[in-house]
Amino acid sequence: MCYEIRTSTLSKEKYVNRYGDSLDPREFDRVFDGSRPVYHASGFDHLDLPVITRQNPDSIQLLNWGLIPHWTKSIEDVVRIQNQTLNARAETLFEKPAFRESVVSRRCLVIADGFFEHHHKNGKAFPYHIHMKNNEPMTLAGIWDTWRGEGVERTTVSIVTTRANALMGRIHNNPKLSEGPRMPLILPKENEQDWLNLSVRDAKDLEHLVIPFDERLLEAYTVPKLKGKLAVGNTERAITKYDYQELVVVQTGLF
Repeated sequence: MCYEIRTSTLSKEKYVNRYGDSLDPREFDRVFDGSRPVYHASGFDHLDLPVITRQNPDSIQLLNWGLIPHWTKSIEDVVRIQNQTLNARAETLFEKPAFRESVVSRRCLVIADGFFEHHHKNGKAFPYHIHMKNNEPMTLAGIWDTWRGEGVERTTVSIVTTRANALMGRIHNNPKLSEGPRMPLILPKENEQDWLNLSVRDAKDLEHLVIPFDERLLEAYTVPKLKGKLAVGNTERAITKYDYQELVVVQTGLF
């Protein structure tokens, strides 16, 4: 799963170095101007995420997190559906009514700096921050749609998830999981254009892209509480290393 994210916190130069070969340089001034860093946010707050679509490959758009299918009938349905579409399972993209049109014709890249997942032990949850080991932005696979109704237009996005790699398998151990640990579908740079290639319209054609990211390129560490009374909020403390005594043995043995 990927319900908590970090984005727009790195230097503009890092985004230019990572995406500048395909984007108008003015886009970085417009989107990554330093005025809205998101060190930690929950998808249930439905923040706007920086996205690159095939339809507008030279522009970074800010799309609202939580895909609203274009066929949604009412505002009441929008609220309900958007809380259920923060993520889209790669294995069922071509089956779920909310996603099957978008995966064929509206795939996109979501620009993130990292994400968060909780490790469970003895009835407690401990937050981890996961990011690229080289401290560069990461590209997540996404799908999008535009809903129009009741005088409102909203373009929204869902982050695609896949099965966990070994690192995320050790972290994402929620006992309520029924189908095993998950992680966002992180795309290596060489696979980004393949994901955006809309001539690829079949699940089998995407199988080589829908794989867990190489754990050797990621770093994960525990951070201060992100939920409850002790939550640090959207501050730089959310990505600051913090050791929990309860996990010392686990960290020594597994990480």
